[in-house]
Amino acid sequence: MLKLEDINLFYGEVQALWNVSLEVEDGETIALLGANAAGKSTTINAISGLEKISSGRILYQGEEIHEKSPHEIVRLGIIQVPEGRKLFSFMTVEENLELGAYSERARKDFKKKFGDGV
Repeated sequence: MLKLEDINLFYGEVQALWNVSLEVEDGETIALLGANAAGKSTTINAISGLEKISSGRILYQGEEIHEKSPHEIVRLGIIQVPEGRKLFSFMTVEENLELGAYSERARKDFKKKFGDGV
């Protein structure tokens, strides 16, 4: 389903990722563990298209996505969910869910699951 092959990524002249490879099968749950500055967030940002890789490949359902823009990657169904930052703590749960349903696909799924309200 998701495959990273020998990913390398630089911030200027500083290399942040060295030959990172991983594969996630459909239905599988994984975790990225490591110390601060180990490359966890950089790896997630590369998958999401927020950081461009220097070499290697990122495939989602067999399609190369590493050259796609973040909004194209979101349309495929790959998103990030920030943890612990309470970015929208002033909003209700329903408003947060609606905000996350901004893509056409997500809006259809939201209405199918929740109707006109949560």
